[in-house]
Amino acid sequence: MGEKMNLVNVDIPTKEEDKLLDMEMDMAVSPVCVKDGKQYAFVTFTSGEKMAEGRIPECVLVANKGFSEEEAVLLETYMKRELTKLKKMASSVNVLGAFMK
Repeated sequence: MGEKMNLVNVDIPTKEEDKLLDMEMDMAVSPVCVKDGKQYAFVTFTSGEKMAEGRIPECVLVANKGFSEEEAVLLETYMKRELTKLKKMASSVNVLGAFMK
């Protein structure tokens, strides 16, 4: 369930913006998980050797390997801005169906 994305979709003016706008990465969304009655999902971003994992609906990074602080802020902002879409993606992940293919 990976999706190509580009940070050009995020409107945050920063000094690093030109470099970030050219960054291409893969994004994957986990199925919805439930713990203590609360639903959540994970969003994984990868670009070359860089990897970050965010948790929705909180829209915070829980792991980051290689992304700068500015890039991490952009990823969190992307999750906030696209939260509805990401929730739909997570709810549509069919784990059993993926194993049956």
